[in-house]
Amino acid sequence: MKPFNRFLHPGLLLAGLILVGGCSILPKSEPADVYRLPATQAPAASGTPVNWSLRLASPQASEVLNSPKIAVIPQGNLLRSYTASRWSDPAPVLLRNRLLDGFVQDGRLNRLSVADSNLQADLELGGQLQAFQTEYQGTTASVVIRLDALLVRGFDQRILASRRFEVRQPLRDVKMSAVVDGFGQASDRLTADVVAWTLAQGSAQAKNQ
Repeated sequence: MKPFNRFLHPGLLLAGLILVGGCSILPKSEPADVYRLPATQAPAASGTPVNWSLRLASPQASEVLNSPKIAVIPQGNLLRSYTASRWSDPAPVLLRNRLLDGFVQDGRLNRLSVADSNLQADLELGGQLQAFQTEYQGTTASVVIRLDALLVRGFDQRILASRRFEVRQPLRDVKMSAVVDGFGQASDRLTADVVAWTLAQGSAQAKNQ
């Protein structure tokens, strides 16, 4: 009978070291800077308050846009995302929250909710987010936001009105801080247009009822 060998075979020892220290030889993911949209700069509007309620739904979006990645089109149809940078929420949620801020800032529509709350409302605003990205044209770049908005009746989801909104905000610089500022400015411009359109369409529907 062979004596018990108290020493590990070199191959077994190496395998054990690889298993124990495996995480040290794997590539580490680069930490990402998390950005939120800058605070809205939209001014309060003066006008008569409306007497109907509105629920805001996050717009539908492609797999690329429905994520926290900050999308960029460097050329042609090539779609990428900025490295080591991301949004605090997926783009549809960012835009929905910016629209919510816009309606609150406007002040004419006091009965507001979001679709997540599942509250009853007279109308619902949603749609399809087609673009939420930076696009390069040669050496210059712009933030592009494109929303196909849908205004539907709350109790049966019947489409009452639809419209495409698009904003192109030129960037003063291509540094990440300037890019984020550009998204904030573009979001403010698009929000102002969507708020004005929604209030006009909603008030017209209320008169016809």
